[in-house]
Amino acid sequence: MDFYLLLLASMYLSLLQLRGQGATDPTDGFISLPLDSSNFDIHKPYDLPESERYSVTNGVHKLWVLSTDKPLSPTSPTAPRSEIRIRGYDYSSGVWQFEGHAYVPSGTTGVCIMQVFGANRTNTATALMLRVYNGALMYYTTRLIEDDIYGRWFRVNVIHEFGTGLLKVFINGDLKLVAKDRGGASHYFKCGVYTQNYSSYFMESLWKDIKVLKLPD
Repeated sequence: MDFYLLLLASMYLSLLQLRGQGATDPTDGFISLPLDSSNFDIHKPYDLPESERYSVTNGVHKLWVLSTDKPLSPTSPTAPRSEIRIRGYDYSSGVWQFEGHAYVPSGTTGVCIMQVFGANRTNTATALMLRVYNGALMYYTTRLIEDDIYGRWFRVNVIHEFGTGLLKVFINGDLKLVAKDRGGASHYFKCGVYTQNYSSYFMESLWKDIKVLKLPD
């Protein structure tokens, strides 16, 4: 079947599930996997201690970065970041899901706040990026997912079907995006702040209730 027909069919069925009779939650049928601080690897500027770009208080993870910060390592060509890289749940098969509640303060722009890492293209390393531009949550720079996100908590669910390559993004339980991944043999989840084009000088996001879920085989 042509991919775009598959995409439309998948979106239509998902919308029926969410809005029709017997509407379901994105996590229904998934198993929540054990997750604690040992699964959270903080990716930050190489020359700074973790405490200068990351903190956690009462279960709320705060990550911030400056556009002038150093990259992840002295030899890395990438932009500044402060991200939680979830370890222990890299995957190369099955259906996986990330869940978290995010908060982005006003003024933070030109930044990726969540990504599914892994691709087989030479010009990108990611299957999916959720970016913030002037208060809008975007799929990369091309598609609006949710507007007016500044200054409020919102729930993010990202489902990745490895076999079909389909990605689904839900905001506050509503399906907002169905897209195709970019290949890749292995994937994992990240959240926080990772500088992109046209960024603000200061970038910050907060996260809580972070979960990794998997559909039983």
